[in-house]
Amino acid sequence: APRSHAARTSGALLGVSALLFLPFDPHRTFRRRAMITPQQPAPFPSASLYVGDLSPEATEARLFEHFNRVGAVASIRVCRDAVTRRSLGYAYVNFHNLADAERALDTMNYTEIAGRPCRMMWSQRDPSLRRSGLGNIYVKNLAPSVDNKNLYDTFSVFGNILSCKVVTDENGNSKGFGYVHYETAEAAEEAISKLNGMVIEEHEVYVGEFVTRQNRSGNKDWTNLYVKQFPRSWSEERLRQEFEQFGEVTSVRIMRAGGPDAAAAAAGED
Repeated sequence: APRSHAARTSGALLGVSALLFLPFDPHRTFRRRAMITPQQPAPFPSASLYVGDLSPEATEARLFEHFNRVGAVASIRVCRDAVTRRSLGYAYVNFHNLADAERALDTMNYTEIAGRPCRMMWSQRDPSLRRSGLGNIYVKNLAPSVDNKNLYDTFSVFGNILSCKVVTDENGNSKGFGYVHYETAEAAEEAISKLNGMVIEEHEVYVGEFVTRQNRSGNKDWTNLYVKQFPRSWSEERLRQEFEQFGEVTSVRIMRAGGPDAAAAAAGED
């Protein structure tokens, strides 16, 4: 039989009371928050991009103008020094929709902002993956002409890249090595097997698994040295003579990147 208005009201109040006193369920809260109408979009955590290598002139307003062309931008934060308030050279761009963030990453990575190519990657990734070093590879003996975009284009065919960077000096000149971090270890292994020893820009590159200093085996037996700030007029033979007084030197290599300083790697027996 139909219930009276009072009974229906009482039942509704009881239902509300039962809901209010239920134990907190984060999954229920997430589902309720996700049920947002298209007229009220909310930014997704996964729609956040890291944008690095920024010019000091790359302000929030300039970044908004740059990225809002591909989709609605929810917020932008340029990271700054706590004291001087100067830009630290990187920012976070948050989109309302994941599809817009993906499109921005696909079409705007390495595009110029305020006269300098930016470097983009996802900012919301599993931090344990980055800490473990899984999928991270080390590339050395790169030609001076190889920049971030060249490195990315060469290695992206093997899998999704989380980050990619050629290490440079204070003047922006390549130091001849870089890092590529893949989303999976399988992609990194394939890149190593296919690209190690390949000639890129007339340089035979070394591609291997990146190993942190703490995890390198036989640190006490490490015999390689990195040397810099020696005269540019020195040859590899002269450098060898300087170090042979301390023990046998098995190899010497001078790397010149066109800057005012020279750098070398020396390996010895002792």
